Amino acid sequence: MLKVENLNVYYGVIQALKGISFYLNQGEVVALIGANGAGKSTTLKTISGIMRPREGSIAFNGEEITSKPAQDIVKLGIVHVPEGRRIFARMTVLENLYMGAFTINDKAQINQDIQEMFERFPRLAERKNQLGGTLSGGEQQMLTIARGLMSHPKLLLLDEPSMGLAPLLVDQIFEIIQTINEQGTSILLVEQNAQMALAVSNRAYVIETGTITIEGDGDDLLKNDSIVRAYLGA
Repeated sequence: MLKVENLNVYYGVIQALKGISFYLNQGEVVALIGANGAGKSTTLKTISGIMRPREGSIAFNGEEITSKPAQDIVKLGIVHVPEGRRIFARMTVLENLYMGAFTINDKAQINQDIQEMFERFPRLAERKNQLGGTLSGGEQQMLTIARGLMSHPKLLLLDEPSMGLAPLLVDQIFEIIQTINEQGTSILLVEQNAQMALAVSNRAYVIETGTITIEGDGDDLLKNDSIVRAYLGA
């Protein structure tokens, strides 16, 4: 479904990604794990068209998307849920959801999707007229995921969905991620909580200073001694 080949990305003269290559099959959850500054978020930004690679290619369902504008990539079915939530703080929950549906032209479909989001995230239904900026961190994370789902993504790029959340909320967010995947959406997951990320992933890649150093099945990497020492706190 997604094929990334020899991706080289720079911030000015600083090289953030150094020839990384990986793939994601339809229906999979694939995790990218690594330390802060390793290049995980840069990878998602480049796939979604926010950043441009200096070299390399990105193909989605066989179509080259490396140079496509971000809005066209969304229309193809790739939705990026960014780190730090990035909701529209001065808009209500309901207005945020409408913003997520900008690629949908059917008003009845949009209203149906909003009702589905409220069923999936009952807390958002309770706060539908509340400004996004006044929500708790967990509620904001639910809102940014719901907003992303409004455009019916085929592939969801999730960047640090558990960041800053209490353990109970982290469990809830990962249950939501599993449910979204079970309902047919493929997921590329960037997450510093390596234990949780590997537990829900079919496969995973470890990025260190812009280079992929380890790859394998999620279950296998959970038992990998070097992964355990570096990322799982053992």
